[in-house]
Amino acid sequence: MRILVSGSSGLVGRALVARLRATGHDVVALVRHDSGPGRGVLWDPDSGRFDHPGCEGADAVVHLAGENIAAGRWTAARKERLRSSRVAGTLLLANGLARLARPPKVFVGASAIGIYGDRLDETLTEQSEPGRGFLAELSAEWEAASATLDGLGVRRVLLRIGVVLAREGGALGKLVLPFRCFAGGRTGSGRQWMSWITLDDLVAVIERALVDDALRGVCNAVSPTPCRNAEFAHTIGRVLRRPVWLPAPAFALRLALGEMADALLLTSQRVVPERLEQAGFRFADRELEPALRRLLRA
Repeated sequence: MRILVSGSSGLVGRALVARLRATGHDVVALVRHDSGPGRGVLWDPDSGRFDHPGCEGADAVVHLAGENIAAGRWTAARKERLRSSRVAGTLLLANGLARLARPPKVFVGASAIGIYGDRLDETLTEQSEPGRGFLAELSAEWEAASATLDGLGVRRVLLRIGVVLAREGGALGKLVLPFRCFAGGRTGSGRQWMSWITLDDLVAVIERALVDDALRGVCNAVSPTPCRNAEFAHTIGRVLRRPVWLPAPAFALRLALGEMADALLLTSQRVVPERLEQAGFRFADRELEPALRRLLRA
């Protein structure tokens, strides 16, 4: 297949591109800066430029681009940047693809379990209603931005991705650092549910979405075994042989991070991958402790 990939320089994008190329696919990156012939297709949401003719003949698109949600405090200006990088970027991409003589057969887009909001102990499937708050509203807009492709006969798969655990970086390094410094513990009450997926499994989910015609619409990209935050902390402690004794109080996190603390660290989302399991997808990393031992080489 000839596959276009946005966000190819990010954590997920790098792993995906390497995997697709290793299995014989022709991968073309959507790039923000013109780096010469054969280096990719220029796509710049900031300027509104998209050289869509370069996408002719593509069989599929994987859209992963979006500014890092946890890279800074959520000021009004930063919220607008987060929204623009996802919503405006997706609209630009979808509208450009709609102008092709032959649009791609499948569009796999990133979304987030943040769409469900804070749901306490409720088990959340793809049938669950969206929640409230900035992340929920942003994710809903993000998903809707590519809806124009449905009318073109493009099979659209929207992956609601949980916390991605990877050896190469991302959330896991930040979560593990306090434990390595003998200062680890639960976050807030520790009762909030965490829904996670390893990078390897996420790449496999994307590969499956590219070829499985039965997968369409929203799809929860999470492990089948979500855990409470306190369990996550104690599991890291066991794996690293570190004490779990210093909780991060909710009030301190809110002082340091503002609204982002509630949305990313204190909210409870017990999400399960109902559609992937119905499709027979097999997770390599179903249980947290073996996954962490592999990733942390402990």
